[in-house]
Amino acid sequence: MAQLLKQSVKLALIQLACTADKAHNLSHARSKVLEATKAGAKIVVLPECFNSPYGTKFFPQYAETLLPSPPTEKQSPTFHALSQLAKEAGVYLVGGSIPEREDSSDKLFNTSLTFGPRGELLATHRKVHLFDIDIPGKIRFKESEVLSPGNKITIVDLPEYGRIAVAICYDVRFPELAMIAARKGAFLLLYPGAFNLTTGALHWELQGRARAMDNQVYVGLCSPSRDMTAEYHAWGHSMVVDPNAEVLGQLDEKEGIVMTELIQGRIEEVRKGIPLETQRRFDVYPDVSRGFRGTE
Repeated sequence: MAQLLKQSVKLALIQLACTADKAHNLSHARSKVLEATKAGAKIVVLPECFNSPYGTKFFPQYAETLLPSPPTEKQSPTFHALSQLAKEAGVYLVGGSIPEREDSSDKLFNTSLTFGPRGELLATHRKVHLFDIDIPGKIRFKESEVLSPGNKITIVDLPEYGRIAVAICYDVRFPELAMIAARKGAFLLLYPGAFNLTTGALHWELQGRARAMDNQVYVGLCSPSRDMTAEYHAWGHSMVVDPNAEVLGQLDEKEGIVMTELIQGRIEEVRKGIPLETQRRFDVYPDVSRGFRGTE
């Protein structure tokens, strides 16, 4: 059986301060991505809403037009900055997420762009599950007040390494996306995400380790750094988890880079020891990956 991860690879998660200055955010992201690639990273991930503050009132103001693709530089300076950066660094770059405006419908989306080492756009993921929560006395947040949901699972082929899956923040709470991606051959699940201080403390590490344990694959969670002067306080603690649910690396709440080597053969080693793949009972319950038709 072919190995899911074709060769070992260094993964870097960039935990950035996401300010109100888009030009600064793009420039700062560039410097951190180049820092990571100089240290050997070949897959680099940025946080959710890395080019803007996170918040429903900011999404319309910072939204960029991505369709038809490729957009002009005026329509989406972030698209072009990420494309050029991926090419300059020679890496696979998962560009966190940005607010997207679809001109044909005037809808807004929370959208992630993945670029290849030649600067080519490989995949687009629109956040499928919108962050609508209300915990009395703690936090109320309703993305659906301004955002529309995406409707596809996003799996990306990286020819040298294998398949990865990209989703965004609240998507991590829905294990079906992870299960489908893993059963379709993804070796790595990536979630740019801006958990808050309430849900972060409760569930950030738990969710990352759970998705890794359930599917016996690598998982990366990439957060903005925490800014207590901003309106939204991100949890931080970007982390990489191995297929046996061991935390391989984790930051605190401040800016930083967590870099980890994903080891060829580790997934198969874990699955041999605990053979969930051959023990599932699809005669008792359905396989959620059946009927999957493709990606966005």
